[in-house]
Formats: sequence, structure tokens, C-alpha cells
Amino acid sequence: NVQIDYLCKKISNMTEDISPKRTELAELGEFGLIDRLTAGLKLFNESTLKGVGDDCTVIDHGDHVSLITKDLLVEGVHFDLSYAPLKHLGYKAAAVNISDIVAMNGKAEQMLVGISVSNRFSVEALEELYAGIRLACERYQVDLAGGDTTSSASGLFISVTVIGRALKDEVIYRSTARQNDLICVSGDLGGAYMGLLLLEREKQVYKANPQMQPDLEGFDYILERQLKPEPRTDVLEKLRDAGIRPTAMIDISDGLASEILHIAKDSGLGCRIYENKIPVDIVTAEVAAEFQIDPITAAMNGGEDYELLFTADVNDFEKLKELKGIHIIGHMTEKAEGEYLISEGGSLYPIEAQGFNHMRDKQE
Repeated sequence: NVQIDYLCKKISNMTEDISPKRTELAELGEFGLIDRLTAGLKLFNESTLKGVGDDCTVIDHGDHVSLITKDLLVEGVHFDLSYAPLKHLGYKAAAVNISDIVAMNGKAEQMLVGISVSNRFSVEALEELYAGIRLACERYQVDLAGGDTTSSASGLFISVTVIGRALKDEVIYRSTARQNDLICVSGDLGGAYMGLLLLEREKQVYKANPQMQPDLEGFDYILERQLKPEPRTDVLEKLRDAGIRPTAMIDISDGLASEILHIAKDSGLGCRIYENKIPVDIVTAEVAAEFQIDPITAAMNGGEDYELLFTADVNDFEKLKELKGIHIIGHMTEKAEGEYLISEGGSLYPIEAQGFNHMRDKQE
């Protein structure tokens, strides 16, 4: 028996020595995983102008390009049906993909929707979901042109692909910011995150006492920011009318910190963002105070605002100042200067991406 135990331990140790190291998804997170899986990826077709690494894939068609983006939404990870109405969910699933096309300075034209659904859902429930998708398509003049439907063992999965179009020389990438460019953002930030926290709080109250009604009076703005975001097509029109062409652009899905780091990294630059310049709505600030959260933290790391973050030539400063709803929040620097948030007191804090990461926050 002693010899058998010894041999078993010996074989176990040998197996450990030859087994490949297991890396947990949580160690890398979403963007680290993408970098790992696509490292050294070779493009075989000259028509692929941009593959992995921006809001959209860019396909060359001569004088114009196709912009293609895809998103996968998973129940229990990206949405909670206990407080997300199916019609709102359908609208949001469509809108956030249209937002990716907008972030490349393009016009969304076609949409493909795939759903995988369990028998927990009725036909009427799926009609509600598609009513929201169709409403977004109608509002932004996008053709719902196809997709796929299949069954799932549990829950709801939504896959949306949107195809857009832009003139070849008008596409705006996240990798083309320049040193001394102004950093600008549309709208206000942090509202979607505070809306999410509010919904989560009321869900917990309801679970503790189903007789309690949700206390959501007066919070329409932040709830809409979370449940029914809008792609900022109007911002593109506003910039065009003012004669301003962003040098780099991205939409804010994962928080201001994460997105400015994408622009800085991909452009080979550093950045400075000023805390007192970051736009926060008054309701967002009030709810943040109630949750004992710094509203700037919500703006930097909350995500799902789907505002546009862009850089612009410093010579456009006066034009940008005149545009309502556009805020100049900082500037790009040389890479060696790093990426920092400057507090009202003048202290420098390294910008770190701490927004929602489903691979880190939700593990099997």
C-alpha cells in the first residue's frame, strides 16, 4: 500500500509538470483576453482596412467603406429581466450597436439579430423584445435585414450585428489622436451607472418584501440612461455643421477611464483629464451622494452612457466652446507623461480602467 501511494503521488507530480498552465479568464479580463486571442493576427484581404481594435471592422469598397460591429448580450451578465422591460432591452440592444457605427463617424444601415431563448419565454414576450428593436431601427433608419433564432437550455442570449457606411476619408479611428489635441465629451456621464444602482437597490428591497413598491419617483433621467440609451447621431451633425472633424473618437460603453485609455494606448500618447471639467447631471450627483459614491468615480468607471469621447485640434477650441452639450475635459500629451486625472486641488491620479468587466465580475 505504501508503494502504491508513493507511485500515485509520483504520477500526480509528473502530470502536474507536463500539464499546461491554466490561466483564469478573470486574470486577463475582457480586453486582456481579446489581446491574447488576437495577438499576431494576420489579415489576408486588402479590403480589410481595420480588423480587431476599434469600435468597428472597416471594409474597403473604393470611395466608401462598410463599418461592421457586433455585440452579444447574455441574461444575468449584461441584463436583468427583473427590472429591464423586454421592449427597453430590445431597443438598447439595437441602440448600443448603432452607437459603435456613430463612434466611427458613420451611418448605420442594416442590422442582423440572433436570439437564443428558452421555453421560459412566450411568443408574446419575444414580440415585445422585437418591438423595441424595431422602434430603434425606425428611429435611426436602419433596416432589420435578417438574423437567426434558436433555443437555449436556459435564459436569453441576444446577438446583434450592425452594418454601416462612411466615406473612406471620413472614418474616425480611436488610434489617430495627436499630441496637444483637446479631449472632449458629449452630454453628461455617470447617469447610467447610478440608474443601475438604483434599480439594483429596489430589486433587493422587493426581494426582502414583495409588498413594497419600487421607489423610482423623480429618477426618470438616470433610469432612461440605463434602460434606453441613445446613440449620439446628433453630435456628429453638430460637429459637421460647426466645421469640426474629430481626430479620434470612441463611444463610452465601459466608462470614461477605460475609453480614454483606449485612445491613449492606440494613439501612442498620454493624457490629462481635469476633474472639474467632467460633466455630471445634478440628479446623477444627488443619487451618487445617496449611495455615498463620488460622482466623478461614477463618471470615470460607471459606463453605459454611450456618449461620444473624442479628440479635436487645439485650433478648434473656440468653436467647441460654443457648442451646447460638448465639454472640453482635457488634452493629449506625449506618451512619457502618462495618463492622469487632475483633481480640483491640482493633484495627479493615475487613470485606471475599473469599469464593468463581465469576465472579472461574473465567473462560473
